[in-house]
Amino acid sequence: MRYLWSVPAAVIAWFVVGFAPTYLDGLPGDATTFVPAVDSRVDLLVLGGFAGGVVAGLLVQRLRITVPLLLVVAAGTWGLSGHSLDTRGLLITLLVASAVGGMFGALGTRSSVVAAFGLALPIAWYALRPAAELENWRWLWQLNGLLVAVGLALLLYVACWRRGWPSAYYWLPLAATYVASFAVVDGVKAMAGATNGSMDEIANAGTDGFFDAFEPLLRNYWPWLVLAVLLAIPMVALKVRALPPPPPPPARHDDRGNDAVLSDDLDWIDREEPKRRLLPRREPVG
Repeated sequence: MRYLWSVPAAVIAWFVVGFAPTYLDGLPGDATTFVPAVDSRVDLLVLGGFAGGVVAGLLVQRLRITVPLLLVVAAGTWGLSGHSLDTRGLLITLLVASAVGGMFGALGTRSSVVAAFGLALPIAWYALRPAAELENWRWLWQLNGLLVAVGLALLLYVACWRRGWPSAYYWLPLAATYVASFAVVDGVKAMAGATNGSMDEIANAGTDGFFDAFEPLLRNYWPWLVLAVLLAIPMVALKVRALPPPPPPPARHDDRGNDAVLSDDLDWIDREEPKRRLLPRREPVG
């Protein structure tokens, strides 16, 4: 019965999380398709497909159902958009990104740490969206820092959702993955902006965009990253206090007698064994 609501919800979440914000804002050339098929928006196919796949996988919770479902939905949405097979390279990009995101989401239902790693890229992608619309705003640094800090705090909190403090060992690699996700977003966008060049130019643009994103991010927003860690500590502490206590381990030796677990015909086990009497040695005759 759960699939009656989780499958439709996953289909809607894939589009809403991955493509609805850009779709409502308007695509290049006043296009009204569900997903774009232009080289300049390959970043949307990669990031949107991955983000939508992660959320869809968290809803469906089954890997063997999530991946085929996302492949059908992505291919169907591509067909409804009226795109031809001449752009099958972009279609393959959308299918792969959606399938990989769905794998992270489905596996994340079994381990909250995997879910946190899978959500790192979508959260980083959404944290950068307001900055693109508010380039000259006075409080832009504060807004970006707040979004970066909230995103990292949520990831650290999600990582400790199931196991509590033992999952805090993954905070350092998770924070590094979160910072690297911002670089991945910039690298993918740089590659999308250089699609008219050769393969070497596209690769160089992506590499430069990836490595150039670390230095300004860490220089400008390191106080917010520290604040996120300090915020995640009390959040996890409150979560651990709300968890029910673990059940006591079963006793190795029960204090009850054997009669509590054995039938009546085995009562002789509890009886004391009678003492054996030693007979005197007989002398041999003759």
